[in-house]
Amino acid sequence: MNFGIDRLLADPALLSQLQGRRVALLAHPASVTADLTHSLDALVAAGINVSAVFGPQHGVRGDLQDNMMESPDYTDPTYGMPVFSLYGEVRRPTGQSMHTFDLILIDLQDLGCRIYTYVTTLLYMLEAAAQHGKEVWVLDRPNPAGRPVEGLTLLPGWESFVGAGPMPMRHGMTLGEMGSWFIDHFKLDVAYRVIEMEGWAPDAAPGFGWPSERVWINPSPNAANVNMARAYAGTVMLEGTMLSEGRGTTRPLELFGAPDIDAKAVIAEMRRIAPEWLAGCTLRDFWFQPTFHKHVGQLCSGVFIHAEGAGYDHAAFRPWRLQALGFKAIRSLYPDYALWRDFPYEYEFGKLAIDVINGGPGLREWVDDAAAAPGDLDSAAKADESAWEEVRRAFLRY
Repeated sequence: MNFGIDRLLADPALLSQLQGRRVALLAHPASVTADLTHSLDALVAAGINVSAVFGPQHGVRGDLQDNMMESPDYTDPTYGMPVFSLYGEVRRPTGQSMHTFDLILIDLQDLGCRIYTYVTTLLYMLEAAAQHGKEVWVLDRPNPAGRPVEGLTLLPGWESFVGAGPMPMRHGMTLGEMGSWFIDHFKLDVAYRVIEMEGWAPDAAPGFGWPSERVWINPSPNAANVNMARAYAGTVMLEGTMLSEGRGTTRPLELFGAPDIDAKAVIAEMRRIAPEWLAGCTLRDFWFQPTFHKHVGQLCSGVFIHAEGAGYDHAAFRPWRLQALGFKAIRSLYPDYALWRDFPYEYEFGKLAIDVINGGPGLREWVDDAAAAPGDLDSAAKADESAWEEVRRAFLRY
């Protein structure tokens, strides 16, 4: 199959529309062609006048590990054009940077989750392009989590850099499709085009969103494989807790644990509370010791989420519910456990991180309410999921 960048480079008619124009590129380390050439190098080699480069969170080079580590602007050492950070002094493109190009190519590998900030960066670039009269092309890439939809819809007033608009946690769209929805929802007047993929089959095994013939490259430092991408709509919530999400290990955001829990007991309690929410994956209790971040140097009892192998059922796997159930089990076993981490997540002050992540307090309140049953959260989520599936229908391209 071909991604958007591959189609662009192979089509003289498309390339000809870029000739004589100043072209910017918004990219990161996973912005590569089928033969693993970085998109910047490939575009320059194709004779495109790349006048500026923009980098999202973690930078064009993907060198910054944790959240809220900012990237500076710099000059590209090979080609000499300016590289503007959209996760440094600013989150939105400045007027100065917008004057360096006529058209921008957005070539970002996304994970299909509302909180993954490349979605928000896309919106901010579309808004800036509308303001400054610039053209935007999205070079589309697969959603490795596929088409399933899951989670509560972000509530009004809870918008943030990890919540661009009223969508559920797992939105089931490609970046190109999401751009079309943004333009419609926010009523943006912008010249927009999607260079579509060829041959993407998001319901086909074994990849279910990610084509197995394509090499996986980390779009951010802790997005190491497709298993992480599948689990991420649930495991990302761990960033708002005192539990380790595995930063400081080789498999971050595929697991959860802490020194003061019993993983075997947690899994057993999850099975007792809502066994149907464990469908589609295999949970394994294990031990790990983070080399940095939460619980650094401490031996942790952990739960590893295997959304892979013979036990994986793409249609049944629900990572957001699974992780919510993990929280509920810990609250049941350890009623006084200091579960929620209180810090200004993505610079949002005065709100608990877990609520910022979920776009509202609903999930946390369900976990903390001893009387709240799985059906209560399930009913609320199903209503939001059904509504989103109807909303997104008009914008699906594949």
